[in-house]
Amino acid sequence: MKFDVELVGKIGSMALIDKASNILDYTKIARLSAELKPGYVWVTSGAAETGRLDYIKRNGKEAEGTEEELKTDYAAQGQSILMETYRKFVDPAYSIRQVLVEHQHFNDEEKREHLKKTLLRAVAQNAIPIINYNDAVSTEESRKFEIQSLKNEHKKVVECVDNDETAAQIACLLKAKTLLILTGTNGIYRDKDDPSSLIREISGKDVFEVLDNITETEKFCEGASRKGANGAKAKLEYVKEAVKIGTKVIIGSAENSVKDLLSGKAVATRIGVR
Repeated sequence: MKFDVELVGKIGSMALIDKASNILDYTKIARLSAELKPGYVWVTSGAAETGRLDYIKRNGKEAEGTEEELKTDYAAQGQSILMETYRKFVDPAYSIRQVLVEHQHFNDEEKREHLKKTLLRAVAQNAIPIINYNDAVSTEESRKFEIQSLKNEHKKVVECVDNDETAAQIACLLKAKTLLILTGTNGIYRDKDDPSSLIREISGKDVFEVLDNITETEKFCEGASRKGANGAKAKLEYVKEAVKIGTKVIIGSAENSVKDLLSGKAVATRIGVR
């Protein structure tokens, strides 16, 4: 099977933050950024949380406003910090390109094709796309209205409720060989409170069996790492679309290197046809 890109990787907000110091985990970002190269497409969360922490650092308190306003303001402040940090640690031989997406870019064929061509040109031009959802301009109310309008037209709708879904959709758009989702844990567990219950493989003899086994595994999943996140069950649901086109999926800890996760040296949950 021919794939257009080698890897679509995604890192979650909480995996990017040094909880002890309430700042970006620069060591982790430096380590992961050094592994990025053309042929890799990187989806990064963390803009809103980074902006929030930066605002508190500069003002000594949280900003005032509604939850929607704060998400917008913090994301706008955090985006520049995230990109500056990636640029600092990605190999200087490579360009990086910020690409901010919204649900409409996946639900409109013309925009979808434009996004695909943009990302594939980046690969050809020795550049690494750094993708995030554009929280600074997309309100929850308007997003829900637009999504419902599409559903009323009986269309299959991509909502991009979080970057796990965004990464899975990018993997489908670009026919990625591997979709790597980095989290704060080693993968999917039968019991989230028992580290020994890690599910190392979800597989099957064909795509249909893999999809059935993913659905069975979802029964073990509950809860999320933070407010606004959708948890392990949602991750499994999102990656089904990528599995359908033959993409191998790895869900693992951001404490490990990309190389070790791809090679199988690091433990993780691996999903795909045997």
